[in-house]
Amino acid sequence: MPSKNRPLVIAIAVIGLACLATFAWYANQSGGGAPAASAAKPGAPAGGPPGGFATAVEIAKVASVKLDDEVSAVGSLKSVDSVVLRPEVAGRVAAIRFADGQKAAKGDVLIELDARTQAAELQQAKANLGLAQANAKRNEDLYQKKFVSQRALEETQAQLKVQEASVALAAAKLDKMTLRAPFAGVVGLRSVSVGDYVKEGQELVNFEGVATLKVDFSLPEMHLAKLARGQRVELTSDAMPGKRFVATVDAIDPRIDANGRSLAVRAKVDNADGALRPGMFMRVRLIFASRENILTIPEQALVPAAQGISVFVVSDGKAKQTSVNLGQRHAGSVEIVEGLKAGDSVVTAGQLKLRDGAQVKPVEAAAPDGTSSKAAMAETRPAQGR
Repeated sequence: MPSKNRPLVIAIAVIGLACLATFAWYANQSGGGAPAASAAKPGAPAGGPPGGFATAVEIAKVASVKLDDEVSAVGSLKSVDSVVLRPEVAGRVAAIRFADGQKAAKGDVLIELDARTQAAELQQAKANLGLAQANAKRNEDLYQKKFVSQRALEETQAQLKVQEASVALAAAKLDKMTLRAPFAGVVGLRSVSVGDYVKEGQELVNFEGVATLKVDFSLPEMHLAKLARGQRVELTSDAMPGKRFVATVDAIDPRIDANGRSLAVRAKVDNADGALRPGMFMRVRLIFASRENILTIPEQALVPAAQGISVFVVSDGKAKQTSVNLGQRHAGSVEIVEGLKAGDSVVTAGQLKLRDGAQVKPVEAAAPDGTSSKAAMAETRPAQGR
């Protein structure tokens, strides 16, 4: 560009900037002088996002239901009667009279040890007893005829008692060579075979009474006043989904654990069909009482705050923040003790975008498969005719 035209261009640019500044100043003055034009139209919503938009939310009705006053715990099944068969004396296994897992009645022979020595000792003791009985009878006759002294008679009578004791001792030793079922139950898996030499006190097989089982569990001490013998207990197991078993409280430990402040409780469950096994993990549900007409809402409707718990109640298209007092929680819902009434609509999704008095528009709830619902939208179009 020639240097002689440069002053002219600069002058034109300065004049243009000055014109633009003047136009902008007049425009601002005109906007500030017409407040009525920028005022909100009558009937526009007071709450909600700027621009009069209604916030999309999901809602749920306050339900009136029957609620169980209950407590849950976990425990393990145990046999009411359970033993491990062990021999009282050493010996060699002569016979096994059961199959693994077999049922047995009380007194049935399960294992026999080689008892030939003990049987011989019993025969010897019986022979000595017979001789002592004959001597005692003979001396009694002689004493009556004054042929023997009183002392001789007493000696033969004492010898008779010694031989009677010897027979009883030999019989007891022989009996210890046979292991019998101490009660009706099921035999476990044996760890010995015929011909094995077993020592005194060696574990041979476990024996369980499974007709009735017990389950031990612990509860917080706060439930002590509500516990009583005979209360109904519901049992479930992950190993048998869908099945429920009924037990009754049989005993309550008189001592509370000082470390965990927990109370040990024992319940018994009938197992006549043998479906349950000792050692199974069980989920315990103890119902103390049932209450009618209890108000509940979904837990996701709760809004925690520094002042306490509140919910947003929807009425006439607006959300009102309301404080509530809570009670028992159960399966995704919570009891409302105070603050709501049956039939009220509460916001369950989208409440984080709300404030007291905000305009809302209920939308369709989320699909069961977890796909996003319309409540995921932040805003909808302005309401018509308002």
